[in-house]
Amino acid sequence: MASPAASDREPLKAEVPTNFWDGDDPNLSNLVTHPFANKAYVQRQTRPIRDRLNELDELTSENSRKISAADTRAQRGIQMASEKASLADQHATDAMTRAQLAKAAAIDASMRVAAAESMVGNLEQYNGREQTEIRFRPGQNVLSRNAKNALDTMAGPLKSQNGYLIEVHGIAPGRGHAANANAKKMSDSVVRYLVSTHKIPMYRISVLNMSTGKRTRSRRARGRVEISLLKNGTVDTARR
Repeated sequence: MASPAASDREPLKAEVPTNFWDGDDPNLSNLVTHPFANKAYVQRQTRPIRDRLNELDELTSENSRKISAADTRAQRGIQMASEKASLADQHATDAMTRAQLAKAAAIDASMRVAAAESMVGNLEQYNGREQTEIRFRPGQNVLSRNAKNALDTMAGPLKSQNGYLIEVHGIAPGRGHAANANAKKMSDSVVRYLVSTHKIPMYRISVLNMSTGKRTRSRRARGRVEISLLKNGTVDTARR
């Protein structure tokens, strides 16, 4: 229970003597010493004052403790608020930094995509550089020595180059399924040689097989494979 404040207490009441001697015997000794000089009398008069002073000291100590506790709570609250504000500022700064990095990355990605689209568009502009024709004996699909030499001449310089395509067209005499199958066998022999011997990637080779579409009864009719080397001048320019 909280102690009452000093202002709530009743004022001190002065003791009213019942008679001149205020309880002392009216003997000669008391008459000589006078009641106001009596120690017991002084104590009776000052005891309420001392009690009230003690109570005031207790109230002062209690108020000091309350003020100290309130000040401590206030300081703690101010510190916590300052820490939260600093943390919020740090989060805002981090978010702004991430946003700037994301914006820069988006701009860089957009520029790269634009450059890639431009390059892809230019890659469609292939120009024929060389053409080689490989002839096969009737009913044969094995490469001859001359055929291999011709392929070596064409494919040898490609090991250090980029931006090229090789079109392989197998053409067989006759028509129908048999002629198309023969054209495929001849073109397959050329593709195998380019891939296995010269390490030409398959994605750089385009194959098309067809027949002449004409009936032929000659057993001497030969099939052939036409090889076209296409290069992109844009890639060569970029490498320079």
